[in-house]
Parts: sequence; structure tokens; C-alpha cells
Amino acid sequence: MTTITTTDGTEIYYKDWGSGQPIVFSHGWPLSADDWDTQMLFFLEHGYRVIAHDRRGHGRSTQTSGGHDMDHYAADLAALTEHLDLRDAIHVGHSTGGGEVAHYIGQHGEERVSRAVLISAVPPIMVQTESNPGGLPKSVFDDLQAQLAANRSEFYRALPTGPFYGYNRPGATASEAIIENWWRQGMMGGAKAHYDGIVAFSQTDFTEDLKRITVPVLVMHGEDDQIVPYADSGPLSAELVQNGTLKSYPGFPHGMPTTEAATINADLLEWLQS
Repeated sequence: MTTITTTDGTEIYYKDWGSGQPIVFSHGWPLSADDWDTQMLFFLEHGYRVIAHDRRGHGRSTQTSGGHDMDHYAADLAALTEHLDLRDAIHVGHSTGGGEVAHYIGQHGEERVSRAVLISAVPPIMVQTESNPGGLPKSVFDDLQAQLAANRSEFYRALPTGPFYGYNRPGATASEAIIENWWRQGMMGGAKAHYDGIVAFSQTDFTEDLKRITVPVLVMHGEDDQIVPYADSGPLSAELVQNGTLKSYPGFPHGMPTTEAATINADLLEWLQS
């Protein structure tokens, strides 16, 4: 396997295909780089160099006991970009990966970055607070942790079967292959990383990170997102960055890069070429 070793000894697995301008993909919780396979093949065919990594504790990366927070996630991403000496890179993050991208740019700067894309992403902040009354109550995330701790396999079977891909909506046709692939990726990772990661993606406030971003940012968000509700995420992130474009999708679910890959890939390519 292709890995880098971070300063705290964590091995981060990554894929690196092709040549040309690099696109770096950051995956959602609790998945892996494999969740980007459709996008990686698509943009590879269009002349880009495509890179995706397994976040620490996820996929094929080290199942560390600690470091499952946005500071470490961003530092690991910075270590990868420096190891590969990426320049003029486009960073694309889905869900938790969108938080990772925002925090990476906000904390490590834009020297190596040309553009960013936040897809169904968790910023600015998911949990309900006095300053974020539209967020989800902390009890929602406490319940996710309780379900994970009780029976991770059953929990990871239920989430993609229902709200993640919108398969619980009337008339929706579920794909067993997509559900099984979600479960497979989730079970590859470590329970401790996934348990702690719920706090990382729900309670981190990315507001100041977003304000620091000056490169062009495309925010793509489904209006029927049942995991990261649209009104308290996509539009707010697009307003906070200095050069943001919001593209919303009526009826699209949280996992739209998978279920609506043809549309998402085409729209992203058009924006990159504009």
C-alpha cells in the first residue's frame, strides 16, 4: 500500500493516479478514499491528477487511539500535500471531508491551493448552540454515538439504507450494492476513530476558517439532505467564504456524489473549467 507517516507515527493511506492539475478528495464519515472512486475515474479521464486518502482511523490508515479531531485531520492533509509537493491543487470535500478541507485551508493557508469544493459539507457548524440556533441538538449526535457503541455493524447497515442516500423517501429505489459498499467501508475503519469523529464533525466551528478562504469555493448541497440539513449549512458557508458560489439541488440526498454522480461530476467539471 502507498502510505505516508505523520509526525505522530500515523500511517495515512492514499491513492494517487494520473498527471495534470491535482484534485484532492477528502471523504465523509465513516468512509474511506474508495467513496470517491467514481469521481476519481471521471476526472482522471478529463486530464486531472486525482488523489484521495483514508483519514486516520478510517479505511486502511492506522487505527490510532487519539487524534480524531479536525486539527489532526487538517494536519494529516497538509502532510500529504507536502509529501506529494502538490501545487495549484483543487480540494474537494464531502460531508466531514468538507470540514477537513475548510480547516486545512483556514489553518495551513492557500499557498498550495487554487480552488475548493464543499459537497454536502458540515461547515459552518452542525450542533445547536446559542450562536447557531438552527443547528441540530447535541442529543442527536449523542444518540449516534450510542448506536455505534451498541452495535456498529447494525448501525452502519441502517444509515445508508435510510437517510444517507434518501432511500427512505417515498418512491425511492434502494441500491443494495451501494448500501453494502457503504457498510464495507465503514467496517474497515476503527470504532474509536468513528466514535470520536462524531464529535469532530458535529461540534467543530468552521466559521473563522471559512472567513479566511479567498480562493474560489463551490458549495454543492442537496436540498433534501437529511444528514447535514441544507438551510444551516450550504448557504451559510457560501456566504462566509470570500469568493463563494452556491449550487443547490432540489430533492438530492446527502450522499449525492454517489447516487447523482453524473450530475455532480458534470457540474463540478464545468465549474473547474469556467
